[in-house]
Amino acid sequence: FKIQIEPRQIRNEWGADKVQFLFSGNKGISLEELNKVASGGETSRLMLSIKSLLTMHVKRPTLILDEIDVGVSGKIAGKMANLLQKMSINTQLIVISHLPQIAAKADYHYKVHKIDTSEKTETKIYSLDEKEKIEELTKMLSGEILSNAARENAKALRMNSQ
Repeated sequence: FKIQIEPRQIRNEWGADKVQFLFSGNKGISLEELNKVASGGETSRLMLSIKSLLTMHVKRPTLILDEIDVGVSGKIAGKMANLLQKMSINTQLIVISHLPQIAAKADYHYKVHKIDTSEKTETKIYSLDEKEKIEELTKMLSGEILSNAARENAKALRMNSQ
């Protein structure tokens, strides 16, 4: 990752400098413009890395991360979950996630639920107790049909995160 800054000949609405974010996701591949070469998962990991470094050096009371885990799964999701947990030691994190590996590590869980009527959509949010946390993690792991294997996996994720 590299930030390239070049002065502009003429100042415009973007300022006096042209700023480019260059990125390569693999060894031996030249740096290219981030928005042209990075996948969703690479962008998510890069953003989390930058935010993680910032929380180490700039004190922020709260950081809101909305689906920072887009395009990520498996082993990388677990690593991201561990990094988020480490970041939460010094900064309150509010994380919107659809990944069970990340959700399982949270101290507090809230469910956001939308109710559609013919006139409007209402959004409800409520805190989950431990049993409800397991149930929501089971849904994340299992989909529509909640299996016992998914429920046991959800319990294991919660136990390993505490």
